Amino acid sequence: MKVCCDAAFHFAAPLSSPRLRLPSAPTGIQKGSTLTTLLDREAVDCLAHNLRVTHRRFDADTFQRTALAGLEGLSILQRGHFLAKVLRDHLPPRYSDGIEILLGSLTPPLQETSDFTLSGFFYLPHVSFVSNYGLDPAGNGGDDPFETSMRAQFELTRRFSAEFSIRAFLIRWPERTLARLMEWTRHPDPHVRRLCSEGSRPRLPWAQRIPAFVRDPRPALPILESLKDDPELYVRRSVANHVGDIAKDHPELAFELCHKWLKGASAERKWLIRHAVRHPAKHGVATALKLRQLAK
Repeated sequence: MKVCCDAAFHFAAPLSSPRLRLPSAPTGIQKGSTLTTLLDREAVDCLAHNLRVTHRRFDADTFQRTALAGLEGLSILQRGHFLAKVLRDHLPPRYSDGIEILLGSLTPPLQETSDFTLSGFFYLPHVSFVSNYGLDPAGNGGDDPFETSMRAQFELTRRFSAEFSIRAFLIRWPERTLARLMEWTRHPDPHVRRLCSEGSRPRLPWAQRIPAFVRDPRPALPILESLKDDPELYVRRSVANHVGDIAKDHPELAFELCHKWLKGASAERKWLIRHAVRHPAKHGVATALKLRQLAK
């Protein structure tokens, strides 16, 4: 069932508290370091602390012991999935109840689209929780978990990104998920708008591909049309990268789209077009080179 635009945006705010914490994090990974340090002892301690603030019955000590015992040797993405499993074992068995506790533990939303630190990776276990457990009605008392999962991803993408988790829903429920993303392209929060383009990219780096969109990317094109003139470069760059993904498998479709966008293009849209075709242009593809010339 399609939810109207207003209803899709009307979510209860998470219970932010000054007692909630984020782990310290750099703005980038220094030489000799890895992303795994972002989900290490300090992150586990913050996660246990925040959940204890939200849910007084949360067994923070046992959670921490179990979590820390299993992190060694895991990559950052593997750590996200492992910690999601530990969370599943320590939160109420009904998925929607666990989500309510997780949402209550969130720190305030991001206010900027630049000058990020890497602290947002703290929420990788949370988005992994949604993608791993938010598709199965059996884990939600038999009830459809779609709305609960959409609400969770809406809130999480305002603090980190739900681009990894939303893909599982685009694969399982493409029509209803695309419909929700189209609604979100009109949301005032640029982090929400960016998710619509970034999460539906056919070949998003680090993430599982969306096979149906690799074969035929056209179902996501209305999202790109809606966002091609977004006021935030943060969002427009995602649109450009999405078109770049399309160009890897369907170059003629990507080039046709860029040619269409050249008509009446602003300087910002011309930058988007140049960025979208930069990889085929580097390989000497004539159409891409021409597009970059026309978009100057």
